[in-house]
Amino acid sequence: MILDGAMGTQIQSLHLAEEDYAGTASGHVCRHHSDHPQKGNNDLLILTQPKALEDIHFDFAIAGADIVETNTFSATTIAQADYGLQAAVPDLNAEGARIVRRALDRATAIDGKRRYVAGAVGPTNRTASLSPDVSDPGFRAVTFDDLRIAYGEQIRGLIAGGADLIMIETIFDTLNAKAAIFACFEAFEAHGTRLPIMISGTITDASGRTLSGQTPTAFWHSIKHARPFTVGLNCALGAAAMRPHMAELAAVADTFTCAYPNAGLPNAFGQYDEGPEDTARQLAGFAKEGLLNVVGGCCGTTPDHIRAIAEAVAPFAPRKIRQEEAA
Repeated sequence: MILDGAMGTQIQSLHLAEEDYAGTASGHVCRHHSDHPQKGNNDLLILTQPKALEDIHFDFAIAGADIVETNTFSATTIAQADYGLQAAVPDLNAEGARIVRRALDRATAIDGKRRYVAGAVGPTNRTASLSPDVSDPGFRAVTFDDLRIAYGEQIRGLIAGGADLIMIETIFDTLNAKAAIFACFEAFEAHGTRLPIMISGTITDASGRTLSGQTPTAFWHSIKHARPFTVGLNCALGAAAMRPHMAELAAVADTFTCAYPNAGLPNAFGQYDEGPEDTARQLAGFAKEGLLNVVGGCCGTTPDHIRAIAEAVAPFAPRKIRQEEAA
């Protein structure tokens, strides 16, 4: 299956100003008041630029994406505290899911292809395992319960908006991910239905470890109790650097795998130079080696990247889960 590409890259291409984020230019003014500047708060665009976001989601769907993520990477009370918009979290997540569903319904009306809304749950801007103060290694800026409560509010909103599955992504601290998993279970129990969970970690450098110090194998064993629909890696690295870590994860996981790397590494200006054909060629190699069940793109990837990836991996069979692993 094909996952979509980078929302941030597409939003940056719109060159939005403060009034666009606030909604004063579009007439979609956010009903939640804040005295903070909002430029850069991409999640707020769910409420203030819904048509622009719907068109981005639609473009990814038409390019070949079977699974399209909501624009809710930072739609928790913890992350939205930077913008003074904690009260907007339920609306951000519910409306974020509805916008994707509208975009996917438009695409399905054209080609008849069924597609799925993935409720995106980001890592937040705090870590439960590490101290942000080098002089006080025992200090934590957030607790497990803080995260559980914040994630729970987000996930309930995504479910209310009609998300088909939950994507816990860009995990740099597995303890944060465990809080998100726990929150999922609580939300599913309250909702009366369990949705599939996709879990995606991020390897931050050449050490082959997450920021909190785990190898891909250790990461898998830390989250396998969630029985995720997919486990995989995204962001931080381009496909070439991600391949050995994805191979390690694919060798141990007894569930489907998912990879969505950046379009190479950013240049000195923070831009991504790797073109669609280059990214697609590398991910075709992943597919040929039998490493993938779901594939897409992260930072720097556009609808053109997703179209090229979908075409490049089409000749190859999806990864098979060994029966002794799945038993």
